[in-house]
Amino acid sequence: MRSSLVFTAHARTMMHERGIQEDWVKSTVLDPDMTEQRDDDEVHYLKKIPQKGGKILRVIINPTTDPNRVITVFFDGRVQL
Repeated sequence: MRSSLVFTAHARTMMHERGIQEDWVKSTVLDPDMTEQRDDDEVHYLKKIPQKGGKILRVIINPTTDPNRVITVFFDGRVQL
């Protein structure tokens, strides 16, 4: 990942609705516990967030744009790290 990110309106709305802090998103992208490269040119970054009891934050990025675009963010209860 790259140091600069742009947040879509959808991502900002989801962050607000889900109580996700921008610092957590940036930390997840800069220092993920795991990444998944998808066929649709998306990269998924995952990280445990201690402040949320160890829930896994999933940040979905479009890396083909400059700066990279955060598409959406959510706590993923289906994944264990």
